[in-house]
Amino acid sequence: MASLSPSQVQKFQQDGFLVLEGFLSEDECVAMQQRIGEIVAEMDVPLHCRTEFSTQEEEQLQAQGSTDYFLSSGDKIRFFFEKGVFDKKGNFLVPPEKSINKIGHVSPHQDTTFLYTEPLGRVLGIWFALEDATLENGCLWFIPGSHTSGVSRRMVRAPAGSAPGTSFLGSEPERDNSLFVATPVRRGAMVLIHGEVVHKSEQNLSAWSRHVYTFHLMDAARTVWSPENWLQPTAELPFPPL
Repeated sequence: MASLSPSQVQKFQQDGFLVLEGFLSEDECVAMQQRIGEIVAEMDVPLHCRTEFSTQEEEQLQAQGSTDYFLSSGDKIRFFFEKGVFDKKGNFLVPPEKSINKIGHVSPHQDTTFLYTEPLGRVLGIWFALEDATLENGCLWFIPGSHTSGVSRRMVRAPAGSAPGTSFLGSEPERDNSLFVATPVRRGAMVLIHGEVVHKSEQNLSAWSRHVYTFHLMDAARTVWSPENWLQPTAELPFPPL
């Protein structure tokens, strides 16, 4: 991988995100999608663990924060679903492969709300578009420069045995929707996302999927991963160094 140019570094530092088109080849995107298909085909999620993914505070506390399925996902493959894909009994209303919101462990949010470090500025999101991400199927939207204003709220683990399993410190402010900039990208693009930049993606109501692969990196040197974060490394799967 080639290093970023000085102008690219400057743009990331200015905006809090950076798009690198053509980072993955067509074949690499296809291979990753095939693996996703295999994982979903083998999916076996108990009824009581069928969790709809949300970044809305009240919904998070009711669904994710109250279930060990979410809190213990640090060293496992977990599935989180779109809203409205289950009936009242937890049965699928749509084909399972079209129900997935996230595999692994969307309203406007900062990643550091959930992945907090001291000092701040040590978390970087890596977002790969395995298909074109468009205005119609749920591309990313950012508020450029919003990574310079700190973190408005934090999701923290509750003491062991408490219910719900998480709570929030602080609150998400009302954000001017006109500040968001749409960021459609082509298949194979990589988007670098500063941990404190405010971003979102709208619900995909189109007839096309929007498969992506995303993970986060932390600069571990002189950095403390908060023991209050919902995601914690385990003895079986510590955070792998790069």
